Amino acid sequence: MRSLQRQGARGLVLVLLLAVSFAATAQAAGSRDVLWEIVTSCLDPGVAGYCANCRWPRTETSCAAGLSCKQNTEVWAESEAFVILRDRKMCGCPDTFVHGLVVPRARVAGVEDPRRPVGIWGYAWAEAMKRIADRPNAALVVNPAGKRGQDQLHVHILRLRPDARQRFAKLPSARISVLEEVWGAAARSAAQAGLADYGILVASHPQGGFVVLVDPDSPENDYGVERCR
Repeated sequence: MRSLQRQGARGLVLVLLLAVSFAATAQAAGSRDVLWEIVTSCLDPGVAGYCANCRWPRTETSCAAGLSCKQNTEVWAESEAFVILRDRKMCGCPDTFVHGLVVPRARVAGVEDPRRPVGIWGYAWAEAMKRIADRPNAALVVNPAGKRGQDQLHVHILRLRPDARQRFAKLPSARISVLEEVWGAAARSAAQAGLADYGILVASHPQGGFVVLVDPDSPENDYGVERCR
């Protein structure tokens, strides 16, 4: 009888541990600070306690062995200021599908943050040109504060939908010659349109330079191929 009771107690403890683990994983998945955690805890595998402190280890590390695509971090490029990550939306997709995230290493909330770095657009575009051969179909996107899922600035690298250019011709836009002008051009277009919260889409302009669009909704979802279907 006591043996059965001990077995029952062990089973209850196991169930509770699994429940706690599941809850922690679910909470982490729904966190708005996952990107910031990756930037601060997962980029340097050489630090002491890396595997214990990073919940999404880099793909090339031993602690990523056996983890699913969505549980690890694939780094495409990195500099002192930025890191480019594979978006988890690429998991399970064919090799032709591209979706990357360019994230500052410093704390920057999003498009509304005055600390937003000027150089992020040029860094993102250089990677986009490596990943997406057809330049007219490449786009960079930042979602509005009200439509994003993370509170660390991230520029999406993705392809435009086939009809995107025809549809976003109706949006407030500006033509710029260099990518350092993106934030300023977007702010002016948003002010003219009366937009307090807005997303930004950057693509090549047919006549040279770049087109910068502002949208109160999510340009990622409206104009980009954000998922493989």
